[in-house]
Amino acid sequence: MSLKILLIGNGGREHALAWKLSQSPQVSSILAVPGNGGTASLPKVTNLSSVAADNYPALVELALKEGVNLVVPGPEAPLVDGVEGYFRDARIPVFGPSKEAARMEGSKTFSKDFMKKHNIPTAAYENFSDYNAASEYLKNVKHDVVIKATGLAAGKGVLIPQSQEEAQQGLKEIMLDKVFGDAGDEVVIEEFLTGDELSILSFCDGKTIKSLPPAQDHKRIGEGDTGLNTGGMGCYAPTKIATPELIARIEKEILQPTIDGMASDGFPFKGCLFTGLMIAPDGTPKVLEYNVRFGDPETQTVLPLLESDLAEIMAACAGPCPLLEHVPVRVQKGFSTTVVVAAPGYPNSYPKGIPMKVEATPKGTEIFHAGTKLDSEKGLVTAGGRVIAATATGSTLREAVDRAYEGVKLINFEGMYYRRDIAHRAFRQQPSGSADKLTYAQSGVSIDAGNELVERIKKAVATTKRPGADAEIGGFGGEVDLSQAGFQNGPIVVGAIDGVGTKLIVAQKMNKHDTVGIDLVAMNVNDLVVQGAEPFMFLDYYGCSKLDVSVAASFVEGVAKGCIEAGCALVGGETAEMPDLYTGDDYDAAGAAIGTIRDASQRLPKKDAMVPGDVLIGLPSSGVHSNGFSLVRKVVAKRGLAYTDSCPWDGDSGKTVGESLLTPTRIYVKPLIKVLSDDKTGAVKGMAHITGGGLTENVPRMLPKHLAAEIDVTTWEAPAVFKWLRESVEPAEMARTFNNGIGMVIAVSADAVEQVIQGLQAAGEDKVYKIGRLVSREDKEGCVLLNLDAWASK
Repeated sequence: MSLKILLIGNGGREHALAWKLSQSPQVSSILAVPGNGGTASLPKVTNLSSVAADNYPALVELALKEGVNLVVPGPEAPLVDGVEGYFRDARIPVFGPSKEAARMEGSKTFSKDFMKKHNIPTAAYENFSDYNAASEYLKNVKHDVVIKATGLAAGKGVLIPQSQEEAQQGLKEIMLDKVFGDAGDEVVIEEFLTGDELSILSFCDGKTIKSLPPAQDHKRIGEGDTGLNTGGMGCYAPTKIATPELIARIEKEILQPTIDGMASDGFPFKGCLFTGLMIAPDGTPKVLEYNVRFGDPETQTVLPLLESDLAEIMAACAGPCPLLEHVPVRVQKGFSTTVVVAAPGYPNSYPKGIPMKVEATPKGTEIFHAGTKLDSEKGLVTAGGRVIAATATGSTLREAVDRAYEGVKLINFEGMYYRRDIAHRAFRQQPSGSADKLTYAQSGVSIDAGNELVERIKKAVATTKRPGADAEIGGFGGEVDLSQAGFQNGPIVVGAIDGVGTKLIVAQKMNKHDTVGIDLVAMNVNDLVVQGAEPFMFLDYYGCSKLDVSVAASFVEGVAKGCIEAGCALVGGETAEMPDLYTGDDYDAAGAAIGTIRDASQRLPKKDAMVPGDVLIGLPSSGVHSNGFSLVRKVVAKRGLAYTDSCPWDGDSGKTVGESLLTPTRIYVKPLIKVLSDDKTGAVKGMAHITGGGLTENVPRMLPKHLAAEIDVTTWEAPAVFKWLRESVEPAEMARTFNNGIGMVIAVSADAVEQVIQGLQAAGEDKVYKIGRLVSREDKEGCVLLNLDAWASK
């Protein structure tokens, strides 16, 4: 049967429902009343605002006119109002409970009494419709409490007071000041339960119940679960605390008794039952609340994991005969995470109508609109408190979380706010000591996105090919063979361009700018030398809000110092004041180095000459160098450190945190050029400058596709700063973000290793490490790190 669906609502939940329903081959069309800016862009979906979402007779008339044969109310309000009955009278099936069954959400008093009657585990409680009686009860109760407005309050009518004063004030606001309107005519005061919360969304046909993966919402506005309650700032599923044994217990002790109890009491439940649970430290589950519809943002999180046809499931639940037991509810393996982006000021007063932009998402990531609308003049604008959300799936929770935060970066509007710690409780629970570990993606930087950009622009770059230049990207520098470009006897010229990144923020906070000038040169000339080129000229760019001559001069003096160390001339630069682009004391810098390959035999990498067994040599770094500082700054902030504090990883030096982090990037040019000029047998086959992407991403850039690098991370002594960072960052994330003590990797013929090492030492490299070898790649990654667990914090 072809389904024509009427979807009532305009939030993120409704966008997710429309997104999933539109994928069903059984669905021919969906009318969203009123819908939002997201539903408007979906196939099969039409937004309608000509009929109000709370004008139920008009909705019935619309449904009859359009041939609707399934109604899906999204929010709780129409269900509590009894919208199901209006359509039942018109013989149109509704995926949602009757008005009587909707009391499970519409009245906290009713639901608590129901649980007591049917022996469903929940917190101890008392109901009050008299303010003075409730106030007196609070004065005498001995345990911590939760105060709930019994009626509908858009998910916000729950207070968790931290003191007697807060409890009395909250009670007054609910019952006397009516901050939640009539929802506060009656309150439930119940025992405050401790443990971990989880939410289960279950399909019900009045008899059978089938559940989606358990999810965990983040209600508080602030990171670390602080601040005011909201409708939900993010979610992930499945939760790690929900073992198969626990789920079986919940189904036996809570979910099935709930459905059976409602049926025996004369109001069987059809639709989606949302059960909010608290799992005590001893593993005992207790019900916190029931909702009679899909949760928000839980829906956005769990529906991407649903493999089965959602429309088929809903139709099986909504029909006159219970058919859910015959319909499979299959869920894919993996995890899903949702990060909600809110308007400035939410959950207090907030502006509407802010113009916004949303970029296209990669596979596995979805953007679900909530408080958005299409404006005839401005285009897409904000229209609510919780504006929009990014949801992503992954084979691991870490992957799903990181991808969701990448999705957030595709959203842009002024003042947007989101929590940066979604799923933090799951990582806290990991027994390996990996609690609250940070990632580069969480700090706002994506290595994967950078790699994706390179792949996407390769075709455009290739169109610029000309004699002498193959116009291929992905290496460390770009080459032009001038002799093939029409310049007789011209050399091979190599160019590199780079910046310093957010290390500049540390320099600005410390008001120390000379060392980052050295960094700028190092980042460029090291990328030249790995291709066998000797740098001979350098140009810099300095952009700022307002030119501070002393700051700019100090920076350029550092650039000059770096050029001297690299043996190249600083031949020019550009300084730009852009007050509308930068603010305050902000500045940014970039540079370009040009070099030449004196002898074509020194051109690197020599991929055709590389074979399994070639040895990998590592040259030590001086510290973090100039990559990964977005994550470094995140760790510093998490530890509660100021850049002027004494350095915790190098206390004997007398340096501050900022001074230590500003240690400049090593410049490897002169010793490497010396070794290359002395190498008459081609023993040196390739080099890799370890920058952004760490060992994991950079070493494979010099290798042919059939070979991989096998590196033992225990073969060198890392600077102390990396040991400190490992306390907050997982080993795998360390490997793909930082240099970890090796700033340059060299691939050398096995029979010439000692000769090359001696040459490096003679050129001034005191420490040279043999760190690994090349192996056949087969199904391996391009860089395999052995003994990585040695980096795990103890």
